[in-house]
Amino acid sequence: MKLLDDMKPHFENGGKWEKYSAVYDAIDTTLYSPATVTSGTVHVRDSINHKRVMSILMLALLPCILMAMWNSGYQVNLTLAQMVGADALTGLSNHTSIWANMLKGAWMFLPVLLIVLITQGIWVAVFASMRQRPIDAGFLVTATLITLLMPPTVPLWQVVLATSFGVVIGREIYGGIGMNFLNPALVAWVFLAMAYPSSMSGDAVWTAVDGYTGATPLGMALADGVSSLSSAGITWKAAFLGTIPGSMGETSALACLLGAIILLVTGIASWRIITSIVIGVVVISSILCLFDSGAMNPAWHLVLGGLAFGAVFLATDHSSAALTIKGQWIYGLLIGSLVVLVRVFNPMMPECVGMVILFGNVTAPLIDRLVVNAHIKKRMLRHV
Repeated sequence: MKLLDDMKPHFENGGKWEKYSAVYDAIDTTLYSPATVTSGTVHVRDSINHKRVMSILMLALLPCILMAMWNSGYQVNLTLAQMVGADALTGLSNHTSIWANMLKGAWMFLPVLLIVLITQGIWVAVFASMRQRPIDAGFLVTATLITLLMPPTVPLWQVVLATSFGVVIGREIYGGIGMNFLNPALVAWVFLAMAYPSSMSGDAVWTAVDGYTGATPLGMALADGVSSLSSAGITWKAAFLGTIPGSMGETSALACLLGAIILLVTGIASWRIITSIVIGVVVISSILCLFDSGAMNPAWHLVLGGLAFGAVFLATDHSSAALTIKGQWIYGLLIGSLVVLVRVFNPMMPECVGMVILFGNVTAPLIDRLVVNAHIKKRMLRHV
């Protein structure tokens, strides 16, 4: 855009707005492609860059975003219809209207996203100014992930605290995007779960209706068995589609699957990590089913809770996941196995996917180091 190009000299070294150069660069590179490109023979030329990676991630997150708004509104309208009776609503119940559900859900989703964007933007600009570096593209993806991890009833002031903790402690103090070994969205989620557990767990946070409480299907299944789901009218199909209570963006395994297809076709996400997580879940849960006929089977594990969302969008984060080929298999198997074990043997913590992936983030450097050392040792033996 010519207006931004004309303003650029004022933000460069010696310009009157030099100290705000990070803010200008963030706006310019977010809205448009930079005019400057690398030159010379020493550079690797590729059509992919960080901005395009973030754009593809946002495209992959779109099904989850749409489902988050629709299902959040659907759960509210459905609950209201059950509480006051469908006859009290004009004509058809509101929960049968796609647009009524989308509008109600957007009223819950968009304020959280806006607060996260503003909070993160402030912190990113502060650190970029301190380092005299441009603002990296990608904070929109982090903001979207944080929002999708939140329950519909989360207070906005808690979102500010969680976002600040996740962005500063989870990423910026290590140097910014690409330098962090923890996923900042998960750090924000864990902070909120630890500091304000009543806002992230329990029976009253999953549907934004005053006076109504209801456990998540995962909590019901782990506490009373999978049979309790059918008695509550919850089917596997509903869990797969995502028409169940839960965090705003985690309920639909179908939306996550669509996102996974986009990420895998474009080569953005590691198919080894996603596949190994699924294998870990299937193997461990199948073994447990052999000893306990009432245990949750693999099919239910894969569609309940945030497992699908975590496996596709969180465990595959480039900065915090394992990098070596064998390391990615180990990393994914570790996460998939631990999710099932924690769910089954720690019923007080059914929504454990975020915690387990963070544990995987911490162990990823060690896994890669062991894999590399094993390769070095094997090569040395060849030359003996």
